[in-house]
Amino acid sequence: MSTHATADHYIASPAAPPAVVTLQRALLWAMGFGGAIVFIEPSPFEIATLTAMVVFFASGLRMRLVFMPLLLMLFLVNLGYTICAAYLLDKTPIVNWILTSWYMAIMAIFVALVMSEDTLARIDLLRRGLIVGALVASLAGILGYLHLIPGAEMFTLYGRAAGTFKDPNVLGAFLVLPALFCLQSVVSDGFSRSLRSAIALGIIALAVLLAFSRAAWGLLAITSAFMLMLMVLTSQSNKQRSRIIIMALAAVAVVALVIVILLQFDFIADMFKQRASFDQKYDEGRFGRFGRHILGAQMALDLPFGIGPLQFTRFFPEDTHNSYLNAFMSGGWISGVCYPALVFITALLGFRYIFVRVPWQRAYLAVFAAYLGTVGEAFIIDTDHWRHFWMMLGIMWGMFVATQQYMATAQLRTASGLPGSV
Repeated sequence: MSTHATADHYIASPAAPPAVVTLQRALLWAMGFGGAIVFIEPSPFEIATLTAMVVFFASGLRMRLVFMPLLLMLFLVNLGYTICAAYLLDKTPIVNWILTSWYMAIMAIFVALVMSEDTLARIDLLRRGLIVGALVASLAGILGYLHLIPGAEMFTLYGRAAGTFKDPNVLGAFLVLPALFCLQSVVSDGFSRSLRSAIALGIIALAVLLAFSRAAWGLLAITSAFMLMLMVLTSQSNKQRSRIIIMALAAVAVVALVIVILLQFDFIADMFKQRASFDQKYDEGRFGRFGRHILGAQMALDLPFGIGPLQFTRFFPEDTHNSYLNAFMSGGWISGVCYPALVFITALLGFRYIFVRVPWQRAYLAVFAAYLGTVGEAFIIDTDHWRHFWMMLGIMWGMFVATQQYMATAQLRTASGLPGSV
């Protein structure tokens, strides 16, 4: 049975002064925006995140007992990496890899703590920043791909749109969550906002197409369908359900028409046919992508301490392209067990709160769909150092806790005879 309550039954009033609250929310927007610009180091995301950590912790943010399972799993994952890298710490790339892993873990915990309070306002600011950042990255990729701006080669790689990312595959994956937020607006909001969101969605979707990442194409299509299905199932009226279905069908028709038009250009059609083919040389053979997965899994069973970070290419032609296998290879059995446990426990918990009617339910469905899709994508690509993946994981845990608090508050009000029901 769904849980019902109104927004004013759950009021997370920050104890910080209004000016500090404004700064906190501005930094959350900056984190969302900065996540789209990572082709420079340090990226704006790091600057915004580290600044936000200082501001939030200085104004009273503290670790809470409810987050101990998350903290423990993140600690064990990185402990495994560190132990298995002990004999490699004289190599700078290895040290940087380990430090990046610890940083991602700390960032995920921080985001979880932040999103567990003042959830509706904070997720909205992060959402807005993500969409603006996605538009910047998308336009850079599109204009660079079409050679319409000076230095276009900065925004492309191997004839594919990379935007403000170093890798077209990561650009495509990052754009999925902002695209889902825009799609929600298209199928749910009033005409003016829906139109603006449709334009933004069109730009983002075009950038995903021109990134020519098969994983990103599939991720966007599957997560969009999954999210829309959840929106239909959680809608409170038949009118709303009908609108979502009609708008979704219209969106599919428009996307199909745009793709047909774009394929009339030979330079797009040729790359599309090349990338859309399932017959890719690097996927095939004993040492192809999937062959490496099998051979690597066999190695993992015999190596309790793995082989250490960034060592897979010493034994195979390319990287693992599988985050779960990489956890075993880089961190031995400790990381190999704890990393999938963390990822899949989060996914399973995500299903638990789908039908709870909280003020941030719409945002929750988008984040959950994008997170779940990335969990699946991790079987064919290394996602373990993607900033947006760890940010989504942190958001998920923050929303879990916020939703539990919301439900407890609603139950307390019901028991006290106040308005609201569970």
